[in-house]
Amino acid sequence: MITSTQGAVRRPLAVLAASFVLVGCGGGGAVTTSDQRPGTTPVNGSTGAPPAPAPRVALSVAPQQLPGLGPKTWGKVPPKTRQALVVTGRGRNSSISTAVLYERTAAGWRAGASWPAHNALKGWTDHHRAGDLRSPVGVYALTDAGGLRPDPGTSLPYDRSGGFSIGGTGFEGEPLAGSFDYVIAINYNRQAGTTPLDWTRPLGAGRGGGIWVHVDHDGPTQGCVSLRKNHMKELLRALDPDHDPVVVMGDAAALRR
Repeated sequence: MITSTQGAVRRPLAVLAASFVLVGCGGGGAVTTSDQRPGTTPVNGSTGAPPAPAPRVALSVAPQQLPGLGPKTWGKVPPKTRQALVVTGRGRNSSISTAVLYERTAAGWRAGASWPAHNALKGWTDHHRAGDLRSPVGVYALTDAGGLRPDPGTSLPYDRSGGFSIGGTGFEGEPLAGSFDYVIAINYNRQAGTTPLDWTRPLGAGRGGGIWVHVDHDGPTQGCVSLRKNHMKELLRALDPDHDPVVVMGDAAALRR
């Protein structure tokens, strides 16, 4: 039986791995692990495109709050949070985005490097449904990680498991192998404190699940956010559970609300 390398896992991973075809990257109900749905035609237009521009904000405001966020979004960031991965989509229907990890210091919020990223094929939604091929807009905690490869040195609970294996091709014909070498579970419709492979869906299977930050495969995802492998490893090493990290994600217009 496969076991977790860190943290408590609420169910045997052998069972979870067997059900993983319903879990990974936006899975919910009958959704495959592949970001290319059977019988679909590859979609062109995003590979090689420049990343979305990083959000801008007046210098007088930057130390006090995260840039690019309006009052509604900013109000959802927990006061105790000291790390925030802000993923800003190029447009409501775009699969191209930019990710920046911010750290809250005594002087205010400090931005790290700007990383190119992908999100779901059809862009973003305020009401994610299983199979809609859109990423959920919102602010979500980052509490659990895992992957096919060994722990790269994260402080988050890390589940190394064969259940993170994936094959096939994506929406643009790109290979998906290695996409789940490293993943961070986004706490959308999942039980925090469990392996990313956990099937628990508090909002019900119809609202989707398996929304992760994972390794980019040079194409759109089903619902996840993806970063290049070296950036995923940097992120995993940087995140500190004592800093209550969150991801703030959505198209730029939605985040400004």
